[in-house]
Amino acid sequence: MVQRRNMSMVLSDAVGEPFGSAEEAWFWSVQAQDAKAAGARIAAGRGLVQRPCEPGDVLSAVDRLYRRRLLIRDHLHVLVHYGRRLMAPDPARYREQRAHTLWREAFERLRPVLREKGIVQ
Repeated sequence: MVQRRNMSMVLSDAVGEPFGSAEEAWFWSVQAQDAKAAGARIAAGRGLVQRPCEPGDVLSAVDRLYRRRLLIRDHLHVLVHYGRRLMAPDPARYREQRAHTLWREAFERLRPVLREKGIVQ
């Protein structure tokens, strides 16, 4: 008989300061991913603030939501575009109103997942 072992770590028990918001965690993850793509060497525990996760954990949560069809490609495009700009879409600007709606929808779905994992307060 094959035994299944649960190897996942409970992030709420991990050492580190959770993010104040899901948006903050997203911006941090996008910055880390861009730095890694530019050739930076990412090492856990080397930042100014210890976090309860790796940048890939936030990206994986978004990926899982997409694969479960809770997020669509338009959500991903908005998350990446504004994540790289390090600012949310401005609902007061006519050209950013749809992006703001998609941004808000994406974080309504992502926030509970990140809270459950202990990444966000």
